[in-house]
Amino acid sequence: MKIHEYQSKELLKLFGIPTPESIVTENKISLLNAFKEFGSRAVLKVQVHAGGRGKSGGVKLVENSKDVNDFADKFFGKYFKTIQTGNDSVLINKILVEEVSNILSEMYLALLVDGSHQSINIIVSPEGGTDIEEVASKNPEKILNFPVNTILGPTDFQIREILDFLSLDIKSFSKLKNIIQGLYKLYLEKDCSLIEINPLIVDNRHELIALDAKISFDEDALYKHEDILDLRDINQENEIEIQTAELGIKYVQLKGSVGCIVNGAGLAMATMDVIQSSGLKPANFLDIGGGADEEKISKAMSAVLSDVNVKIVLVNLFGGILRCDVASRGFIMALDKYQSSAPKLIIRMQGTNSEEGKDILNATNYNISFAENLDQISKILMDKE
Repeated sequence: MKIHEYQSKELLKLFGIPTPESIVTENKISLLNAFKEFGSRAVLKVQVHAGGRGKSGGVKLVENSKDVNDFADKFFGKYFKTIQTGNDSVLINKILVEEVSNILSEMYLALLVDGSHQSINIIVSPEGGTDIEEVASKNPEKILNFPVNTILGPTDFQIREILDFLSLDIKSFSKLKNIIQGLYKLYLEKDCSLIEINPLIVDNRHELIALDAKISFDEDALYKHEDILDLRDINQENEIEIQTAELGIKYVQLKGSVGCIVNGAGLAMATMDVIQSSGLKPANFLDIGGGADEEKISKAMSAVLSDVNVKIVLVNLFGGILRCDVASRGFIMALDKYQSSAPKLIIRMQGTNSEEGKDILNATNYNISFAENLDQISKILMDKE
């Protein structure tokens, strides 16, 4: 689960990490009043769950009320795109007003889970304020990435290594230590999946300040954190993902053309790999789960079919608790709503009542190709490409 920048900064403050003074606003009047509190200059930032706001005009230094008024008219209640939202747009219902910082240097600092080391990793770079992916691609030597010992946490030795890598003065050691240890504590206590400070700045007073912040959380741990769950803004989330989550279906929308319906996360990942290796791209990740009935199956298929980018639907089911004949009837319930506009289907069914399921689907007039294994799925996909 993602939260807004202003919410992230409120959490940082609770854990002793310096951030600029700021006021979050929800309409033009409160925006103008907040600007007056900062005097003659301030930075305005639209609040959306996506990076790249500055490049899309969503971050602006303003020096008069007219500019503030124009910014409010341009963004409040409007939909906004960045490089990270792709073809989608997100609604702006909040704008952050922030004091102007006098920046001497910008850096990048992040914490995230590294499955290969079974640890939290710290990533730093002296190239703050830019896309870290671009830095990693063009200048990998400018990124320092290392795991933190889960018992010891960030050590003084590691913090000195970061200090040197970022070319910071030794006088900044205690400030950097406070920030890194605070972030690590926040990460553990709130079950985060990512904390990103970009940029972490040195200002003209030689203070270290988190100028921007992005935090996301492990959704499977939210039941332990009602305070974090209260920060959720569903207006920023994919509507289909919200609807499927309410049904207990794991669905994540992607940008490809092959819709996926699978039972089991591991099988879903393998299916997506087959799609990629066939030269196509998956349109979604979808795990129906084990105990779905016809209605739930129908809604899962409808979620996939509602994506206008889907040209092919790939079904890969192993019938265990979920019977294949039940799944087939659920698919038909959804397909009948689309009739002539229904896309091509590739279906692999094995396990409980798989032959009955295939017979049910064979009795329809939909364009269906059946496969017995992943190799056959790959060949059919390449033929349809």
